[in-house]
Amino acid sequence: MSCTESSPIPGICAKGLKMGIETRKCESVRWQHESQFPEDRHNQMSPVEDAQGLTMEHAMLRDLEESLQKEAGEEEDKPASAWKSTFWPKDSDIFHDVTQRNQKLIPFLSPETGPEARPRTVVLHGAAGVGKTTQAKRTLLDWTEFSQSPLHCAFYLSCRELNHMIPCTFAELISKDCPEMQDVALEVLTQVENVLFVVDGFEELKVPAGVLIHDICSDWNQKKPVPILLSSLLKRKMVAKATLLVTTRPEALRELLLLVEQPRLVEVEGFSEADREQFFLRHFEDTDQALRALDTVKHSPALFHMGAAPAVCQLLCTSLKLLMDGGEDPGLACQTTTSLFLRFLCDQFTPVPSGHSQHHLRRSLKALCLLAAQGLWTQVSLFDTEDLEPLEVEEADLHPFLDKHVLQRDRDHEDCFSFIHLSMQQFLAAAFYILRFPGDSKWQGSMLDIRGVRELFSTEARARNPQLAQAGRFLWGLLNRARARELEATFSCQVSLEAGQELLKRTSEEEEPVLWAVGLLEVFHCLYESQDPELVSKATAALKDASLHLTTSQDLLSCSFCLRHCQDLQRLSLRVAKGVLPEETMAVLEPYLRGVRSRPDSEPLCLWMDLCSVVSNKNLRALDISQSFLSEPAVRLLCDCMTHISCRLQTVTARSVFPETAYQDLCLALVGKTTLTHLTLGGSVPEAQMLLLLLGETLKHNQCRLQCLRLGLCSAPTQHWSYVFLTLQAPYSLTCLDLSDSKLLDEGAKLLCAGLRHPTCPVQRLSLENCQLTEACCKEVSVTLVVSQRLTHLCLAKNDLGDNGVETLCEGLRYPYCQLQALVLRDCSVGKRGCRQLSTLLRENWTLSHLDLGLNPIAAGLWFLCDALRNPNFHLKYLGLWGCSLTALHCQELASALLSNQTLETLDLGQNALGLSGVTVLLEALRDSSGPLRTLRLKMDAWNAKVQEVLREVKESNPGLTLDSAVGTKAPSCCQFFFSTP
Repeated sequence: MSCTESSPIPGICAKGLKMGIETRKCESVRWQHESQFPEDRHNQMSPVEDAQGLTMEHAMLRDLEESLQKEAGEEEDKPASAWKSTFWPKDSDIFHDVTQRNQKLIPFLSPETGPEARPRTVVLHGAAGVGKTTQAKRTLLDWTEFSQSPLHCAFYLSCRELNHMIPCTFAELISKDCPEMQDVALEVLTQVENVLFVVDGFEELKVPAGVLIHDICSDWNQKKPVPILLSSLLKRKMVAKATLLVTTRPEALRELLLLVEQPRLVEVEGFSEADREQFFLRHFEDTDQALRALDTVKHSPALFHMGAAPAVCQLLCTSLKLLMDGGEDPGLACQTTTSLFLRFLCDQFTPVPSGHSQHHLRRSLKALCLLAAQGLWTQVSLFDTEDLEPLEVEEADLHPFLDKHVLQRDRDHEDCFSFIHLSMQQFLAAAFYILRFPGDSKWQGSMLDIRGVRELFSTEARARNPQLAQAGRFLWGLLNRARARELEATFSCQVSLEAGQELLKRTSEEEEPVLWAVGLLEVFHCLYESQDPELVSKATAALKDASLHLTTSQDLLSCSFCLRHCQDLQRLSLRVAKGVLPEETMAVLEPYLRGVRSRPDSEPLCLWMDLCSVVSNKNLRALDISQSFLSEPAVRLLCDCMTHISCRLQTVTARSVFPETAYQDLCLALVGKTTLTHLTLGGSVPEAQMLLLLLGETLKHNQCRLQCLRLGLCSAPTQHWSYVFLTLQAPYSLTCLDLSDSKLLDEGAKLLCAGLRHPTCPVQRLSLENCQLTEACCKEVSVTLVVSQRLTHLCLAKNDLGDNGVETLCEGLRYPYCQLQALVLRDCSVGKRGCRQLSTLLRENWTLSHLDLGLNPIAAGLWFLCDALRNPNFHLKYLGLWGCSLTALHCQELASALLSNQTLETLDLGQNALGLSGVTVLLEALRDSSGPLRTLRLKMDAWNAKVQEVLREVKESNPGLTLDSAVGTKAPSCCQFFFSTP
């Protein structure tokens, strides 16, 4: 805690300073573990003197400056190491710029933000090693500069250290490093005006899930476990008016947000791209070499992303400089994260010139991997000598890796140490699962907290411990045979590839391998790390369906590598997020279309071309690229693959694809495609003249075999719809036409009906849902129902037809030769009069078997429908009354009609407030019924005791009846059954 000299208790203030920011033993502002390479601290604070000299606060800040400089090891007579656990003076300006940039995002340190507008809770979140701890401690120093009150104090609480504390009071917690202040510390807090608590490393707090939310304490003198006291502070049950700054990794952010009120979230991203470039230039003597190394790293998205952490950025520089100085190509080392980390580790222990392996490293490597795996599963990243005892590891075993800076000692606790970065710990934990050493007779993790390799890929385990994911990727990277040999040669150990076999093993054809539990995209990331095409082919041999959402460049890289080896893939769904494929002009496309790659293979367009090559796979039958953001060159590359002779696509779906010209390019590519039977194009196409023209040409082509065309959200002048509708007059193969959500209007519907009435028109199923139609078009539709001998399914949902429109439709439906079997009139403003017309129709029509009247105000006209249900000439098998404002008052009539009916198999009464009494009436009527009803959909409280009793009786007496409890407000699809796909 730091306080100003003007506090009414100056003696306490002096001790408070020692207790808070400046605590030498445990709490001094240090830069370690979270960010190994902090900025040189040049805060430019001018000394403030009063009559007695420097104030206590600034004197302590001056001491802090001197402490930091001392910790930095700025002795000129010592050469700068390439890998220090302290920061390097030559890089201080980079770190200063990074923290200065982030500091501007913290509202309570901004002079431009008024006190009333400043949030009282700020959360710094970001990946491991990007500088959250550095930023938090920098905030402690700046707090005194920006605090407007003469009475202020600050506390720093490290969750990592709090884990070792026994239950205590809040007073004991904040005075833990200065026990003599315990009795007066809280008195100080009641007098100061501005209090800052920095809670660092929330994700390291060891506590069962949910405890922090439900167990809180507001008594400063009540003993509680430290996590409970901390959660009470965050929930403002302690020091309610304090300012809170909390740091956490992304995996713990959700739980933290359940504790804090209205936080301001600030993402700490670490080194920007410009910072990384500056860092490389600083650490390579040759500028060209530095830029070439950086360019190589950029071609590996995962590595470049990791480089935002200064520790990893230094690791990259160290490895690549050594490799390039030796005349080697850095591309192979940067191919994957595993290859780079392995290269770094092996470079630290180069075999002696005679070629003999370093046998003495076996025990050290075994101890290191055991420690890494134990820490991975227990989520511990700082170790002390007590952690070594259960592992039967001695500190001397770790010295080779401490000397080579794979491990590093804690500055404040010489007996504590950590890995240089979390990713290095994950890498060595992965190595634990494949390394075998002489004398090993059993599984080394059986007596420890280390789980088996199968649990490493368990979704439940990963939900509890997100750090397992990267370790899993490293494991597959180490299963590469060439890398295994490199590890064996360096450390004189043996590598077993059994882990890969266990993860891919199938106990039956129905059961998927363990690896597949993590999801297909993560599987591809793991397999990409292996860089083994044979292994990918083996792992994906049974893969028939793939659904992938690409959100990063690494996703594109991994999927393009793996999909090329999925030889038996039949259905592929791709969703490409914005930014994955950069916007480029068509000029870049020419070399690719000639088969010449003018760019590195890792460029996005090259990767996309590799991915698109799967379209030419003769086994692929269905492709869906809906909701994808593509560039024009990317669309053209995809279309080029579609025109290949080996492409056997039967179904192509493209909804909401950007750019809008993609639809036209797809149509052009598919003209004359004899295998294509189902085409779906849907999205915002405001000016669709060209698209409709190309669709017309596609349908007219003598090799067109298209059976189902779905065209949505299409808007065009009426005359342009004729390009498509005129083709309906020819005896082609098109049997299903879906124009849902298109701006067809009544005039367009008239053009369509003219085509449908042609004697050779093949269309059997038609959907005009939400096409902005009115009763004015119903006459044309009615005539079409009379004339057409093929139309069997018609959807007119979400059009304002009204009772007049229904009456007109019924005229055509009554025609004896009308072939219509299914009619959807959902949300068409059908009322009482419309129900009367339909009731009369249902007594006369012998072909109609499916009628959907959902979302219509038919309560007043239900009696007419029930009367039709009782009629022996009623032939409906499905009746949809979803969301029709029916109540318990209508249930007796419905129950009576159902008992008399002899044909209805499905009745949908979902989203109707029938109440307990109404549901009970229906169920009791059906309890002893032997009628044809097989499915009844109801909105009911399935937990009600009375309902449960009746449900049980119905199931016992009428086992053929399925009762579907309609929960939720989403209506079932209007006519999905119209359009089946292969």
